[in-house]
Amino acid sequence: MMFGSGRLTGLLSVMTVGAALSLGIGAALAGENNVTEDQIIHALAPAKKAPLTRGLSFAPQTSDDPAQAAAETKLISNVRGRTTRSLSASEREEIANMAKDKPNIDLEITFNYNSADISAKSLPSVQALGRALTSADLKGSTFIVAGHTDAAGGDAYNQDLSERRADSIKHYLMQNYGIAASDLVTVGYGKSKLKDPSQPLAEVNRRVQVVNMENKTTASK
Repeated sequence: MMFGSGRLTGLLSVMTVGAALSLGIGAALAGENNVTEDQIIHALAPAKKAPLTRGLSFAPQTSDDPAQAAAETKLISNVRGRTTRSLSASEREEIANMAKDKPNIDLEITFNYNSADISAKSLPSVQALGRALTSADLKGSTFIVAGHTDAAGGDAYNQDLSERRADSIKHYLMQNYGIAASDLVTVGYGKSKLKDPSQPLAEVNRRVQVVNMENKTTASK
């Protein structure tokens, strides 16, 4: 097929513009606010304790409060394997208080509006979470998966929705990454713990927090 110089130039121009648009779309998709596997591992990995030294004294080494550790172990044992909606309000608050001192990460895993369906743009973050939790650094721990909603709707509705969202993440991780159900404790907080209280209806409030609660390998030693 023969083209005149004018038609050929026009065709190349269209192709160039098309390629540029394609690159632009690709860059936009690559720029989505998705967390990486390494970022999750870094956030959830237990802090390494400094080795004991003899003859050197830099700072007093702290030890975990035995009573607190026992209470945490009892709570985790009590909620492990239970359904999300079976947790009482007091148990949910106990878990939230424990999470403050544990390795945790607040993931902007968003959901479709008024739904427990994971949004397409957040699937890469959920997949990164699955790879991280099955990595050598984190495998063998017990994780809290906490669902949150925005402030639209009533308390009861949002509590149920947050529980279903936590369950949605749990089921995805179990089905796609083989994580045992007993290693994932799900809890819902409804709209009681907004990430951005100044914008109660913002998408950022429809999120999931993951907390590393217990390393079963070290706990048994």
